Amino acid sequence: MQIKINRIDDNYAMEAVNEDGNSLLMDGSVAIGGSNKGMRPTQLLLSAVGGCSAIDIISILKKQKQVIESFEIIVDGEKENVIEYSLFRKIHMRYILKGTIDKEKAIRAAQLSIEKYCSVSKTLEPTAEITWSVHVNE
Repeated sequence: MQIKINRIDDNYAMEAVNEDGNSLLMDGSVAIGGSNKGMRPTQLLLSAVGGCSAIDIISILKKQKQVIESFEIIVDGEKENVIEYSLFRKIHMRYILKGTIDKEKAIRAAQLSIEKYCSVSKTLEPTAEITWSVHVNE
């Protein structure tokens, strides 16, 4: 796996491109001289854990013939300053699903994702407490 990152302005705006040619924009905050042209790297990290888990859950529920009409994840992260950098110490993912879905199956799919399948959550696990909740047709 390879990602190429190119600076696209005189400050912190960058474009990341994967091997398939897909891209996304990153930037620093205005407070440090960025232009808000893209997500900050730590925001991408939260996006990655949510996206990774979403793929797991959707895959599991599809195999169980559950009908997902809509799927949303709200990912909240709390950071703690450690020396010159900060680490996510708490991440909570709120899965919001609508459709013809057995809630117990959705809960089990979320549990399997976080505890077994999601490589991003497993990468963050040593430094962050990852919690989650499942809401079906609420």
